[in-house]
Amino acid sequence: MVNIILCGGSGTRLWPVSRSLLPKQFAKLFGDVSLFQKSVTRNKKYCSSLMVVSNAEQYFMAYDQLEEISLNEQARFLLEPIGRNTAPAILLAAMELDSDDIMLVTPSDHIIEDEDAYAKALSRAKELASQGYLVTFGITPTAPETGFGYIEANAESVVAFHEKPSLDKAKEYLQKGNYFWNSGMFCFKASTILKEAQKYAPDIYEAVAKAFESRKSDGMVERITMEAMMAIPDESIDYAVMEKSDNIRVVEGDFKWSDLGSFDALDEVFEKDENGNTLNDSLLAIDAKNNFVYGSERLKVLVDVDDLIVVDTADALLITRKGSSQKIKDVVARLKEKDSQLPHIHVTAYRPWGSYTVLEEADRYKIKRIEVKPGKRLSLQKHFHRSEHWIVVSGTALVRVGDDEKIVRANESVYIPMGELHRLENPGKIKLVLVEAQVGEYTGEDDIVRVEDDYKREEQ
Repeated sequence: MVNIILCGGSGTRLWPVSRSLLPKQFAKLFGDVSLFQKSVTRNKKYCSSLMVVSNAEQYFMAYDQLEEISLNEQARFLLEPIGRNTAPAILLAAMELDSDDIMLVTPSDHIIEDEDAYAKALSRAKELASQGYLVTFGITPTAPETGFGYIEANAESVVAFHEKPSLDKAKEYLQKGNYFWNSGMFCFKASTILKEAQKYAPDIYEAVAKAFESRKSDGMVERITMEAMMAIPDESIDYAVMEKSDNIRVVEGDFKWSDLGSFDALDEVFEKDENGNTLNDSLLAIDAKNNFVYGSERLKVLVDVDDLIVVDTADALLITRKGSSQKIKDVVARLKEKDSQLPHIHVTAYRPWGSYTVLEEADRYKIKRIEVKPGKRLSLQKHFHRSEHWIVVSGTALVRVGDDEKIVRANESVYIPMGELHRLENPGKIKLVLVEAQVGEYTGEDDIVRVEDDYKREEQ
């Protein structure tokens, strides 16, 4: 089996932890491990290879996290310039594989417990897929959940797919017993899903085929062009194929599962103290019960409050009642209306060459801490509205300003005038750390013109 792991989502319901440039699947919610890393590690036991389908902006994050678990050299990448839902992503992946390859399609941001039950479900799904069926996984419901779609089944035959229900309808489904949560996980041969898509979604199939033919290959990385991607209809695999085909089977997943689609869901998997509050070293709770608290950078004190969600990050604080966390997507929408950067980026931003952290920002200036990985370099670039001053804290920098290059060491500095071509590189074997002071009329991240870039990016 080939694990096709879908990791292009933005996770707006977990803002401010999840941002478009660091979505929940890559956020290390559980110590030093991300949901993406958990998903890859879980499925490598059952799959011979891995293909990551990702937004192009998230490629380097996915690659780095695979490198941390020594799986980066074994993965293939299919990069989309913009998401067009699950149908195009899955069909593009299928076209990349041999016709008899069995695809295990999994999201990258789910929690699954009970490995034995999971292994049993995968084994049955693989068996059905080898017989030419499209297989979906239905999770045994433990509550009348209104946030999931449902699969109505008769043994392993699918009777119908149902959209997210009302609470009364969800209770009815639970009572009947032959309804399962739709997990968004699938298993089928590459040839089977392509044949069914050609039959039930010919417009999507043809647009995907054209996009696949025009793809750009770079070793283990396949890139779809923006023009070709935008020509593909935006559609889920459920609606495009699964709900229309008569060649479907469902495998029951009788294991603990969560898509972590809200802080209420996240609350269920975090450890709690004797009062039901999240175990958190930065929490002081007095006569406070059943509160979910996330964030460790500063002390959080709760007094005489119950059933709250408190999420503290360096640049945003979220406080809401439990049961209301689904409304967070409305918060993100309002911030976007105001052209705020808060839905998109944290104080620390990750780049293919390393990262930067905004230490201070005000009118006409910004101060950053920049870290560059050994052997990496930024693009050859210039800015129209700011000058920059770099002070090396540790490591060694190779700096190009105009036509001149020089080595800059710890406690040394260099000045880059506004409009001058420049490049920063780490030629050493240890991390390069420097402080950057920007001064100018505008210090936004979009004031950048790339002349050369090792990572083929169009914008910062």
